[in-house]
Amino acid sequence: MMYKFYRMLILLLLMVTIAWAQTVPSPKEHFGFNIGDDYKLATYTQTAEYFKKLSASNRTKLVDIGLTEEGRSQYMLIISDPENLKQLDHYKQISQKLAHAEGLTDEAARSLAAEGKAVVWIDGGLHATEVVGTHQLIESMYQLVSRNDAETKDILKNVIILMTHANPDGQEIVSNWYMRESDVKKRALNIPKVYNKYVGHDNNRDYYMMNMKESQNISRQLFVEWIPQIMYNHHQRGPAGSVLAGPPYRDPFNYVFDPLIMTTTDAVGAAMNNRLNVEGKPGYTEREGSQFSTWWNGGLRTTPYFHNMVGILTEIIGGPTPENIPLVPERLIPKGSTPNPVTPQVWHFRQSIDYCVSLNYAVLDYASRYRSSLLYNIYKMGKNGIERGGKDNWTFYPKYADMIKASNKAADTSKTDAATGEGGESEFSFGREDTTSTKFFDAVLKNPTYRDARGYVIPADQADFPTAVKFINALSRSGITIHKATAAFSIAGKSYPAGSYVVKTAQAFRPHVIDMFEPQDHPNDFAYAGGPPIRPYDAAGWTLAFQMDVHFDRILNSFEGPFVQLPYGQIETPPQQSIALSKAGYLISPKINNAFKAVNDLLKAGIKVYRVTTAADDVTLGSFYIPSSAKAQSILQQSNIVVSSAAKKPTALTALSPMRIAICDNYGGSMPSGWTRWLFEQFNFSYEMIYPKTIDTGGLRKKYDMIIFTAGAIPDTGKPRAGAARGRGGAQPKATDIPAEYRPWLGRISADTSIPQLKKFLEEGGQIVTIGSSTNLVYHLKLPVTNALTEKNAKGEEKPLVGTKYYIPGSLLIADLDTTAPANYGMSAKNDVYFDRSPVFKFTEGANMQKLMWFSSETPLHSGWAWGQKYLKDGIAAFVAPVGSGKLFVFGPEITFRAQSHGTFKLLFNQLYQTK
Repeated sequence: MMYKFYRMLILLLLMVTIAWAQTVPSPKEHFGFNIGDDYKLATYTQTAEYFKKLSASNRTKLVDIGLTEEGRSQYMLIISDPENLKQLDHYKQISQKLAHAEGLTDEAARSLAAEGKAVVWIDGGLHATEVVGTHQLIESMYQLVSRNDAETKDILKNVIILMTHANPDGQEIVSNWYMRESDVKKRALNIPKVYNKYVGHDNNRDYYMMNMKESQNISRQLFVEWIPQIMYNHHQRGPAGSVLAGPPYRDPFNYVFDPLIMTTTDAVGAAMNNRLNVEGKPGYTEREGSQFSTWWNGGLRTTPYFHNMVGILTEIIGGPTPENIPLVPERLIPKGSTPNPVTPQVWHFRQSIDYCVSLNYAVLDYASRYRSSLLYNIYKMGKNGIERGGKDNWTFYPKYADMIKASNKAADTSKTDAATGEGGESEFSFGREDTTSTKFFDAVLKNPTYRDARGYVIPADQADFPTAVKFINALSRSGITIHKATAAFSIAGKSYPAGSYVVKTAQAFRPHVIDMFEPQDHPNDFAYAGGPPIRPYDAAGWTLAFQMDVHFDRILNSFEGPFVQLPYGQIETPPQQSIALSKAGYLISPKINNAFKAVNDLLKAGIKVYRVTTAADDVTLGSFYIPSSAKAQSILQQSNIVVSSAAKKPTALTALSPMRIAICDNYGGSMPSGWTRWLFEQFNFSYEMIYPKTIDTGGLRKKYDMIIFTAGAIPDTGKPRAGAARGRGGAQPKATDIPAEYRPWLGRISADTSIPQLKKFLEEGGQIVTIGSSTNLVYHLKLPVTNALTEKNAKGEEKPLVGTKYYIPGSLLIADLDTTAPANYGMSAKNDVYFDRSPVFKFTEGANMQKLMWFSSETPLHSGWAWGQKYLKDGIAAFVAPVGSGKLFVFGPEITFRAQSHGTFKLLFNQLYQTK
């Protein structure tokens, strides 16, 4: 009887489950249309409400992971078997333990892996105009919650799925804009502003810095809370002639990865491609079939690699407005990169949605089948990291291979054919390459000098410790193990104060640690010998410690000290300073970035602030001086920066006052200007956004003291110059086709109308800062400078250097600076600058301009890739030029790059005050 009772109970529960599944609101019932219907997009408001309806299922748990930059809730819907959801914390702890790999034996790890559930992250909507991403998320959620087929049940039993909306604000902006037109044929995605507040597309360039709230929310789930074994990041715009690009990816991959990252990523990619082929869905391309690699850190898909997670990116075609797959004849030939080509045809939105659901199921099925292997392997990679960081280890960088080859060549070793024993090459080598004596390997890759670091010490007594703390917080948000000294200590005879930070490399996420402290060594990557360079997917070098000018010591041997480990993800603040009331006033070092924030707060409070213009009486040139007052003391007390009491009032002072600052933007939004806007808000600078029409109207000097043009704002004069990219463009809508509020944003900076107004603004005493390609303004104004990156051809004509001779994608170079120049106050004589095919200049004879920054070396590369860097020697990277009564500041490198390059922020901030 009891058996029959339980059997009936089980059947009843099953019937209830099936009945519930049948009543789950379908997308059409909620939105009024099927996901993937042509000319239809859902808003985030509608989507969030749908998430809440799905959260009533016993297969789901809805989690608000934080607020967005515009204040919306960012949701993650956890989907799994009801029994798994009852033990979420338990499975989360298993995932964390295995990922950190601390104190586990292989046997214990295998036991946890057998008990745990695979954790898979699937997101959508990061780039909001790539609307397939958000809509496949909705459809996939519905299918996983409502389907009862055997595959879905197996997935739910073995996998915990974290389905996360990556950009709620963007979906709201894009969908409302597209759907505002009643005539479906007029619907378009040409939104007037960036789709992630401040940064737009660069929201996928923020995942080791985590400036944006969305990046912080997502990173906490990825790197601190859940640490999934696989994460899948949906994007849009496959290579022409294909449907989508996906893994495996092209070389190079980053040398700090555990090899399991690459082999597992390839395996998941194979499962995805296989599934599409089984289902008769052609058009998947991989490897050299697309531009995507695994070299770079900083993207939502790439930063997980440095945390031993399999990161999956697909870029698919499609959208609500039907489109055509173009004919690209070379893609019609089946080959390893595209085994199942797609033919030209009309493509509808729903086709992309169906592809994405299939791809999601392929990833989830792989995770379900290989659940315990994925869990064990993330442990194994973490254990490998701990072991490599705890002993002498050499990473195989290209520079070491070059050193070995150079040593071999210098020794004039004869090359001997393996088959004949004679000099020369065999006609059939079967892939054999020239061999080198192992003694050269030993001389380099067993040389103690070239060992990887055991750890890094960030001293608390460095000049700009608050910026160093920001660096520590970027590491902490990324789940890195960080220690803090509770007392003073010494390593190898050097003393460090209490409060210093220690980051050891003997930890699971060692690849990320190495990547944030060490130079990247990008290979010389060319299409063929003597051919053009292959552009990296993003940057070639980005070492964050260098960008932020964080001072640290690289420790090569094992070390201990009075260290306490910080909780994962804990956010640090600089130590509170005790500031006594000073009779003579206060001094702040110009080396501290946060000094500018304090100065802006003081000026807004009506307190006088001065700069020291002569180094005397042990006062650093460029220091800020504030006369004594209780009000000043109170503001400085809250600034968390080191403030000194002045022994006496300095004699050489210049009074500061706020400027009326404008940042130029354009219709559609500029990412560099958006980052600058965000930066100004962090440091409390007041500003106004202006557009080309405002400039063309004139009367600028009556309204502004300073105008800032970030990269892409000022167009070329029409004569392409190496390193001077043309201003960003693209078709703009007709004024009559957009709401009246956005019409003033239309227009471009033009040589005929805008440039004369800017020249007049300068001549009347205004100041302009140009950054990156916007330094094109110097050529419009016909200043006495020329492009330094040219050479004479056979006819004696000056021509830009060709890519086979000179090519420097995003990398860090060491530049020289004039530290006595007011524009450079607080800077070091040598400093890292972010250089991305940036402009470089030389003065013509008789030029009356001040050189601010230049390259004195033939080898300025510090991190990344610089082919032909010798051409930079003696080139001028920054200068200031008088124009009438005003000044033009010219900065070739990206001194505010993605709000990451804290080490060069002062080059902008110094210019933002009136002086008298």
